[in-house]
Amino acid sequence: MTPEDIAADCETIALRTDDPVDHAATVVIDRPEARNAMNDQLRAELKDVLDAVDDSDVRAVVLTGSEDTGTFVSGADLTDLQDRSVAEQREWSNRRKVYEVVSALSQPVIARINGHALGGGLELALACDMRVADDGVRLGFPEIGLGLIPGGGGTQRLPRLVGEGQAMRLITTGEVVDAAEGEKLGIVDVLADDESLDEAVADLAGGVAQHSPLTLEYAKDAVKASSRLDQEAGIEYEKELFVQLFATADKAEGIAAFLEDREPEWTGE
Repeated sequence: MTPEDIAADCETIALRTDDPVDHAATVVIDRPEARNAMNDQLRAELKDVLDAVDDSDVRAVVLTGSEDTGTFVSGADLTDLQDRSVAEQREWSNRRKVYEVVSALSQPVIARINGHALGGGLELALACDMRVADDGVRLGFPEIGLGLIPGGGGTQRLPRLVGEGQAMRLITTGEVVDAAEGEKLGIVDVLADDESLDEAVADLAGGVAQHSPLTLEYAKDAVKASSRLDQEAGIEYEKELFVQLFATADKAEGIAAFLEDREPEWTGE
């Protein structure tokens, strides 16, 4: 089934193809009655749609919240957590998490943070490769006030962006910061106001989607390897990916197009 077919059967996820630019797809978290809080249904539907997008010819993915909710994602639906036992939560936590699905997509993923991103919502944004935020949004991990800690990768991804000290401050105090401070800390990559948010996202998505889908996959793989490998091993890994691209039609096309002063026609091969 195509991503469009799968999304059509979803109640909490919408999909727009060739949006905001050609060869891009926008995935919309759409549960406005709960301020886009993630419950089991939403997580399952989001994973299904993202799996289909991963296998498609899309080159860039934008992940955002539905409009007029005031949230990107407000976090986990606490009604799902209230009565879970330790055994039940351990079983649930061992399932394939939506954060890992987002992070593992072959395409670069842009979080369009159009509303507050708190708890699991911020973890979802951190699982994306780049973050564009409206300057009116707020970001944070309030779990400490619930007797919990982030459980979707927040304690691991945040320090890699902002450093251990700042991550410790935000997680152990539960402090919620505005998008401007988020940009200073390194959580937000592009800051925009309400009127320029869509333009900023389109500019970034367009800059990505104009390139070879195969090369984008290799580039994302190489950059993400820097967080799990030491520098020497990472450089060796980068070298191997670089060499592998010499066997691709897109490498030949890219160089030929440059030398012939024309736009390349990518095949993803």
